[in-house]
Amino acid sequence: MTYAIIETGGKQLRVEPGRFYDIELLHVEPEQNVTIDKVLFVNHDGEISIGQPLVEGATVQGTVMRHFRDRKIIVYKMQPKKKTRKKRGHRQEKTRLMIDAISMNGSVLASVSKPEEAPISAETAPEAPATEAPATQETAETAPE
Repeated sequence: MTYAIIETGGKQLRVEPGRFYDIELLHVEPEQNVTIDKVLFVNHDGEISIGQPLVEGATVQGTVMRHFRDRKIIVYKMQPKKKTRKKRGHRQEKTRLMIDAISMNGSVLASVSKPEEAPISAETAPEAPATEAPATQETAETAPE
C-alpha cells in the first residue's frame, strides 16, 4: 500500500492513488492535471521516506474534478449583558482533486491505471432479452390427450 502525506491549503493530508479529496480552492480549470511538490512523507510497501521538511524529488500528480462551495459555517458572537449579538456565515470554496500517481525521483511508485474504453458497436452492444408470452393454464388443460 502506497500513500503520501502532502501539504496543501495550509493543511496536511494523507493521500492514496485512486481516491479523491476535497481541498482548499486551487486556481486550476476542471479536468486539468496538478502536480503537488510539497510532500512531507511517502510510504511505499513499508519503505518510508520522511522529509525534513520536504521529501526531495517526491511529487503527487492529480486531476481537478470540479470546484464547489462547502457547507455553510455560522459564526455567532454574543456578549452577555451588553445586548450585543452578531450572526455571520460563509461558505468555503473547495476543489475536488483525484489523485492519479505518487512519484519519487522521476519513477512512479503507485498510479491508477485508467481502463480503456472500448467503442460500442453492433456486435458488442447488449441485446434486449426476448420476451415470450407465458403459457396459460387454460391452454395446458384443454390440450387433447
